[in-house]
Parts: sequence; C-alpha cells; structure tokens
Amino acid sequence: PGDAPDVLVAMNPAALKVHIGDLKPNGLVIVDTGSFTDRNIKKAGYDADPLADGSMKHYRVLQIDISKLTLAAVEGTGLSQREALRCKNMWTLGLMLWMFGRDRQPIIDGINRKFRAKMPEIADANINALNAGHIHGEAGEVPANVSVFAIPRAAVPAGQYRAVTGAEALSWGLVVGAQKAHLKLFFGSYPITPASSILHILSNLRQYGVVTFQAEDEIAAVCSAIGASYAGSLGVTSSSGPGIALKGEAIGLAISTELPLVVVNSQRAGPSTGMPTKTEQSDLFQAVWGRNGDAPVAVLATSSPSDCFETAIEAVRIATKYMTPVMLLTDGYLANASEPWRIPNVDEIVPFPAMQRTDPNGFHPYLRDEKTLARNWAVPGTPGLQHRIGGIEKNFNSGHISYDPANHQKMTDMRMGKVAGIANDIPDQAVAHGPDSGELAVVGWGSTFGPIHRAVMNVNEEGLGVAHIHLRHIWPFPRNLGALLKRYKKVIVPEMNAGQLVNVLRAEYLVPAIGVNKVSGQPFKVAEIDAAIRGHLEK
Repeated sequence: PGDAPDVLVAMNPAALKVHIGDLKPNGLVIVDTGSFTDRNIKKAGYDADPLADGSMKHYRVLQIDISKLTLAAVEGTGLSQREALRCKNMWTLGLMLWMFGRDRQPIIDGINRKFRAKMPEIADANINALNAGHIHGEAGEVPANVSVFAIPRAAVPAGQYRAVTGAEALSWGLVVGAQKAHLKLFFGSYPITPASSILHILSNLRQYGVVTFQAEDEIAAVCSAIGASYAGSLGVTSSSGPGIALKGEAIGLAISTELPLVVVNSQRAGPSTGMPTKTEQSDLFQAVWGRNGDAPVAVLATSSPSDCFETAIEAVRIATKYMTPVMLLTDGYLANASEPWRIPNVDEIVPFPAMQRTDPNGFHPYLRDEKTLARNWAVPGTPGLQHRIGGIEKNFNSGHISYDPANHQKMTDMRMGKVAGIANDIPDQAVAHGPDSGELAVVGWGSTFGPIHRAVMNVNEEGLGVAHIHLRHIWPFPRNLGALLKRYKKVIVPEMNAGQLVNVLRAEYLVPAIGVNKVSGQPFKVAEIDAAIRGHLEK
C-alpha cells in the first residue's frame, strides 16, 4: 500500500503529462504512439514531443501503436472504428497480464458474463483485443529490458477470504459489536463525503436489528443517536471533520449525560468544506480536545480496511463498558480502499454484555461502578428507575442539578479519570515490526500503516534495525507507550497533517519526537517514508 507505480501506461500525451511524476525512477512507460500526434502533444501543454526531446531519459519507454494494433485485433467483429478503439484498454490489459504472469481466463469469463448474451460482438472484440495484447508480449515484440515479473502466491493463513472496503468492514464491525453487547444498533447520520457509504451499508442490514435514520442535519443526527442510547440502544453517528464540528455541543451532551455513543469520523482534507474527495489525518486534535469544557472522550484509529472491523468492535466495547462517547477515526483513503479479508468466525468473538440497571433499591442515575467509574444505565420505562439527566451539571451523589463549585471540580475530575482509566483495559503497545529498542522508531496511526510498514521492512532488510510502532488507541494512550518510546534514540512520526500526534506525544511524554508531515490530500508513498528514515539515521 502507498507505493509508487512501477509501470505507467499513457494512452495520450495528457495522461503522460499528468502522471509521469508518480512513476518510480527507471520505471517503465508504455505509450500509445497512435495518439501522440502534434495536435494532442500541443493540447497537453508540451512545447515539443516528450518522446523525442530527451525528457524521458530517467525512464524506460516502450512505444507501441496500441490504437493500430487494437483495430487489427478486432477487425471482423462488426464494430465501428470508434467502438473498436474503446478496446485499447483490453489490449493493454492483455500485455500487462503477460508482463506480470497473470491468468487471462478470469478476465475472459467476466467479459462473457457481462456481454455475451446481449452484445456478443462486444464480447468477441474485447476478448480478441485482450488476447492480442498478450500475444504481443509472448511473441517477443518488446525489448529485452522488458520481461515477465511473476508475483508468487501470498503466504496467508488458510480460510475464506473476500475483498472488503474500510467502510464495509467498519459497518459490519459496528453491527457485530452491538450484538456482542446484546444491544440494538441505531445509526443516525447525515450524508457527507466520504462518510456516506456507512449509512448506505447499514441501511441494508435491517435483518440484524439495525435502525438507520437519515437526519436533516448533523446536529439532528447526533442528537437522535444520543436519544437512542438514552432509550437503551447503542447510538452511533458518523460524519467527516466539518460535520464533527457541528456535532461538538451534542457530543458534550453525551459526555455530561454519560451515555454510550460511537462517533465515526471519516477524515478528509482541509478546513471548512476543504477537499471532500481527498484524504487527510488532520482531525486528531479535534477528536482529543475539540470540545468546550474539559470534555474527554476515548479516541481510536483504524489502520487498514480490514482493521476497521476489529476497531469498530473495540469502540463499541469501550463505549458501553465505560458509558462514554468514543471517537472512531478513519479517513477517505481507508473508507474506499479494499484488501483481502479473512472472514472471521463471529461466534469466537467474546461477548461483552452491556450492564443496564433493573434494581430500584438505592438507585440514583449517577451511582458508579467502582472500577470503571461508569454510571448506572437505566432504561426509561424500567419500574422504579425514573430519573433526570441533561447537559446542566449534576450532583455527584444524587444526579440533581448542582452549581456547587466543589461538586463541579469532583465531576470534572471524575469524567477525566474515567476516560484515563480506559488505559487499564487496553493492551500494552506492541512493536509492529523491528526491535523493541534501538536507534530509531517510526510511530504512526491510522492509514499510514501500510507505507510505514513496507518502508521499515525495506530498510530492515539492509540490517538498519528500525522499529515500527502503530497506535490504535489514541486517547488514552496504552500505559507502556511512554517507556517504550524512550527506548529509542530517535522517534519520527509520519502523519498526513501539520504535526498533531507528534505534538501530543511530546506533551504527554516529553520525548523529542520529530514530525514527518504531508498535507497534499494524498497518502504517503513508501519511498517518502523510506527517505525520511534514511535521512534521520544519517543525521
């Protein structure tokens, strides 16, 4: 994940102009010379033909008249020239399948399923083009420096796999978490990119007791979820950074009333409405501190599409056990990215039934569990458990409204202590890869996992001994994190923001962590983190 491409296929000069900067040095560029006319070259903004002026000297360039070869391949299928040229992608795919040692048959089967019955001529043309591209490679029509690169079978545990996006895995994790808590799931949301897909997915899971509500605005969405939690269900709401800002006061209400609430933040780029379709990690400060009045919540972050499933379950567990809102951070990249996911046996996931009060003896709404400091969860309608909660400060010993200064201090300390105590109920921080002490640790969170992990593995293959530490629990931190970080001479923190986690780590542990920041709306590449690691080791 996050690597730069090894091969770029440019079907026209404009594609070459836009994407050549993404390619690795000495990468392979395949160009369709049939579209590199003087007119197209000029329209793309080139002053001269890039294939002839020496500007491509840092790459291997394979020039093929793909347009001409595609027309020849589909001749006789009855397609017009315009329709035939649309098969260029299939011709090129055939060449790529040869180059990377992949099987053509699944592609052919897919084409037949889609087109054979109603448009057999389209099926024939695309299959002919696919085969022709493959044969072009087989027949040695490419230079000697272009050869097959076979990717071996991945070494993965046995089991049943499927492709899963982050949004899908997160949605299913919420459903499973609610079931393990023995609660119904209520999801109140307002559509916003890139969070909307969670609402779409959950709305199709009514058979699992899921209720979805598309509200008229962000505030109504979160308030409906709080109402559902008050009524004894698991309230969940979802948005992106702008919507989380609008939900801020209501999240404070959930903190004051001490109700379980899961808030999913699918982060996107920029302040205000920013860049809705671009990814970023710039809401960490907002998640940890972005509310009025010393209002702590637990904060978790997902690291991969499949990890969204487990992290969503963990968010539900913490919210229901500690009677607190939990902010679950994902981002646009994770929401839309997909990966193979080993389908788990849900029956093996340990239940964590939510504790709801039924005994009226000695009840008041702010009686607490001595260990977790979670207050009683009394569902309206339970005989003898009538009570009043709300946003105004309550008396620690009765739940009545209180303006007493000493009581407010005690309630503030209690709310802070309850969230801080979650650290006693989460695993110690482990090292994802590399040594548990040494010269350098790379600390990440969220969707930077893939490129950090690959970069650390690359440098460690050379014996450099770099560690990768990746955080799921952002607030509170795992109990051993400070001691772990101090076992390394240097700590760098790559993140897609101007330096948020790195500042929290400095403040909490007084470690001289150094930020590696990228705020372009695009994920890190492996090469960028690799270069940062080597640069800091050289220093």
